[in-house]
Amino acid sequence: MKTVCLWVLAGGLAFGLAGCGTTPKSATRSRKPNLEPSRAQARGNSDLFPDAEAERRIEAQARFAAGVLSELNQDPDGALEHFYRSALADPAHEDLVLDVARRLLQQKEADRSIQLLTRATAQPNPSGLLYAYLGVAYAQAGKNDLAIAAHRAAIQRMPHSSAAYQNLIQLYAQTGQTKEALLALDEAEKQPDLDAQSLLDLAELLTGFYQTKKLDPLAAKPKVIELLTRAAALKPDDPVVLEKLGDGFRLLGESARAEAVFEQLVQGQPKAFGARAKLAELYLRNNDPKRAAQQWEAILREVPTDPMAYYFLGNIAQGQKDFAKAEECFQKVLLLGQPNVQVYCELALTQINLNKPEAALATLDKGRDRFPRSFPLEFYTGLAYARQKRYAEALKHYTAAEVLAEATEPNLLSHLFYYQVGSACERNQDRPTAEKYFRKCLAIAPDFAEALNYLGYMWAERGERLQEAKAMIEKAVKLEPENAAFLDSLGWVLFKLNQPKEGLDYLLQAIKHSEEPDPTLYDHLGDVYAALKHEDEARAAWRKSLSIEANEEVKKKLEAGTPVQPLAR
Repeated sequence: MKTVCLWVLAGGLAFGLAGCGTTPKSATRSRKPNLEPSRAQARGNSDLFPDAEAERRIEAQARFAAGVLSELNQDPDGALEHFYRSALADPAHEDLVLDVARRLLQQKEADRSIQLLTRATAQPNPSGLLYAYLGVAYAQAGKNDLAIAAHRAAIQRMPHSSAAYQNLIQLYAQTGQTKEALLALDEAEKQPDLDAQSLLDLAELLTGFYQTKKLDPLAAKPKVIELLTRAAALKPDDPVVLEKLGDGFRLLGESARAEAVFEQLVQGQPKAFGARAKLAELYLRNNDPKRAAQQWEAILREVPTDPMAYYFLGNIAQGQKDFAKAEECFQKVLLLGQPNVQVYCELALTQINLNKPEAALATLDKGRDRFPRSFPLEFYTGLAYARQKRYAEALKHYTAAEVLAEATEPNLLSHLFYYQVGSACERNQDRPTAEKYFRKCLAIAPDFAEALNYLGYMWAERGERLQEAKAMIEKAVKLEPENAAFLDSLGWVLFKLNQPKEGLDYLLQAIKHSEEPDPTLYDHLGDVYAALKHEDEARAAWRKSLSIEANEEVKKKLEAGTPVQPLAR
């Protein structure tokens, strides 16, 4: 294009300079009579006057030169007008026609674009590209039948062009002609020698059909995978094509194939950070946090100040319960980037897990200094106060979080939120409210074992609703059969139901599966042994409980009888 433009510009300027040489400025101001022969006198003299075709070319060159000067003078509208007139005068100049048509279409001037492209397609041997632009212009003008005809003409001249088919398919789709669009797509797929990019473009179009519910996903997905597979079989090495191929497999849930494509891409392009991030996401989706972390670490080796990499590494470390590393990563995010409120909350949660609630509260206060009140800030503040066993303060913030969520984002009120509120209410001695929130939790997640156990145990402790409590705890144990707390709860509710013999086995299992000695477990075990008249075993269990943690009630039980040897540790 540049070569052509410069050549035309040179021609236009040459013509202008010749005029200046034969007609100096002084002559133009002279009142002398014009001695040149009139056009009528020289009508037959082609050497003196150009014919109509030559005049059009002269006008085209002059208009083009004027357009270039307008662009140099920062007058894009004037430039477009001159280029438009130049293209009308010389519609065989295809590069110029296409450029002007593109500019007109960008400015939604479909009618003028149609006028220009109609002239250009009337020239001998017009290209398919001209018809493709004409189809776009007709579509923009709402003349869909003419647009379809133009796109078909483009396809006849460019039968192996996927772009020509794409225009037609998109037009059919936009006008609700899904059947015709799919037929055209099928026709495009059958074209020989399609390259990987063309196959990916067709796959993207087909994906759009089922994403907009114009096609059954069950019917479309295998076809899309087939197109992607054909593209992969061509072994493309262009990074742009590879990333698009990987994205296609990733979107369709073909994780293993997407991983393979992105692995190939990052091996050839180590600094393809976007591809590394997508690969890390795939590894996480497939429960492989180690390899995901390796990708983010590779990014940090090249860009050691990338806050996003630290953020994801922090999340991975948190998931692996490496809270010290998670805290370090989230703090770097705050230092390096422009963090959102979630980063403050993630850091605070990590600090709570490190049993540093004071640090968590300080982090959340900093978040409040930068962001307006929000559900996350209030909720995580409640968690921090709960860790300090300041349950009344925790409930104030949980209530604030609930009010904010109900007003803006009710979906934030998850079963986990209600569970935390219920726990705080119970510890704050407000059992009726605790029950309300536990029931809200279980209404959302009926199989949430923690809530089943907590509510059941709360009732069992008070000797209330024992049959319902037993059913809930049994469900929790079925969900997590080796959970020591759940086994203890089941043994305890059986004890409360005057079934100590049945409860004994569950308590022994609870002790077996407990990660560390628990004073409550041994206290319960002592009570069960006492109910079974196994006094020595009862007192040994209570003594074990006291060796773990002092408790006046357990001490009274132990002092009520004859001392015995403690259970083996």
